[in-house]
Amino acid sequence: MRIWYDACTGKHIRYGAAIGQHLKKLGNEFIFTTREHPDTLPLAEALGEKPIVVGRYDPSTLFSRLQESAERIIEFSKLFSENPPDIAIAHQSVELCRTAFALSIPIILTADTPHAAAVNTLTIPYAHTVVVSEALPKLFARKYCAKNIVSFRGVDEVAWIKNFKPLKIAEIKKPLIVIRQIETKATYAQDKQDGAQTLMQSLSNLGHVHFVQRYNDNGKAFGIKEGYLDSASLIAHADLVIGYGGTVSREAALQGVPSIAISDMAKTYVNKYLAQKGFPLFITTEREVPKYAKKYLCRRFDVRKKLAELENPVDVIEKVVNKIKKP
Repeated sequence: MRIWYDACTGKHIRYGAAIGQHLKKLGNEFIFTTREHPDTLPLAEALGEKPIVVGRYDPSTLFSRLQESAERIIEFSKLFSENPPDIAIAHQSVELCRTAFALSIPIILTADTPHAAAVNTLTIPYAHTVVVSEALPKLFARKYCAKNIVSFRGVDEVAWIKNFKPLKIAEIKKPLIVIRQIETKATYAQDKQDGAQTLMQSLSNLGHVHFVQRYNDNGKAFGIKEGYLDSASLIAHADLVIGYGGTVSREAALQGVPSIAISDMAKTYVNKYLAQKGFPLFITTEREVPKYAKKYLCRRFDVRKKLAELENPVDVIEKVVNKIKKP
């Protein structure tokens, strides 16, 4: 089978790398594509991946978003004009979905953000199968006309955290508090207030605060080559993680690192799911963060048994691939 995966963000790179490594071991050809983005290319290099770069991310205006998306679709159509893949997989890549649908390529889609209405509308209806955490109500995918829905017992981040080996990071000052900025350029985050820097200042008396910005210079990179900071490795060495969305909070909680998720977007089904299963993920408001920080700073949790009980979505995706390829 020729299987195509398109990664639009750093999270997608990690997911695609996990899926690709697994499917290649089974004898499949794996075509890995991505776009220029602050998180994609440096992370791909750190993971030893060499995806084909098609287009770039330019969220400066609505027109720039539309134009860059359209150009990626055109480039994908050229890339696959003579030898299209048998199956396409993505974590809601709009361009992959539009291209694969037009070329009659079955799409396997992962999705975990009900609040991302625009992306859901532009991806889920095209999919042959949507693979989602059991934390999400089936109504979520069906609302966007999903044809087939397969649930798994876990969250997407299990795919790369279950066997994750963090990079060694030099010059870490302890206790280490990591704060991840809100996804300021995302459509769903428009008009959302970003209070991360203010929060960083308020917590500076508790330890060394490292502020991970999304689109600006990250500052000191703790010895990572060429200044690139592998956030998942940084999180693994942290004593407390604070995020405005969900990915870093779940990556931390799955590794036993206490994690605080804040803002309305943190109240997601998958965040609540991990919290209810006993992982150290605490959902609260900005005002309450200092109280939670004092309580949970440096309290690492043993979650190995809980993590082992969760299902790896990569295994579920493999089953869907095998089902699709049967005549």
